[in-house]
Amino acid sequence: QEMLVESGGGLVQPGGSLKLSCVASGFPFNIYGMTWIRQPPGKELEWVANVGTRGNTQYDASVKGRFTASRDNAKNTLYLQMDNLKPEDTAIYYCSRTGDTARGRGTQVTVSS
Repeated sequence: QEMLVESGGGLVQPGGSLKLSCVASGFPFNIYGMTWIRQPPGKELEWVANVGTRGNTQYDASVKGRFTASRDNAKNTLYLQMDNLKPEDTAIYYCSRTGDTARGRGTQVTVSS
């Protein structure tokens, strides 16, 4: 059974940091590009970042320079290091295979003072 499990979310003050993880199972993680997406409250899903099979990355302009996506193929894990967080980063964060609609249950990130 293919699964994606996100974790690492929480409540953080503006300017703070969080590191999200996404553990994949049930499929060959190393041959798939992976994607982070998020859904702010009351809004549509937003693309955040892509991580290619070799770790090459692409970012949305709103997070570029603040977020760093990476992967560890040996651990079947995708990461999202989020620094200098802003209130507008508040959202449920999900991971998925790039181009695939299936995703995990997500992890809530709330940025508030």
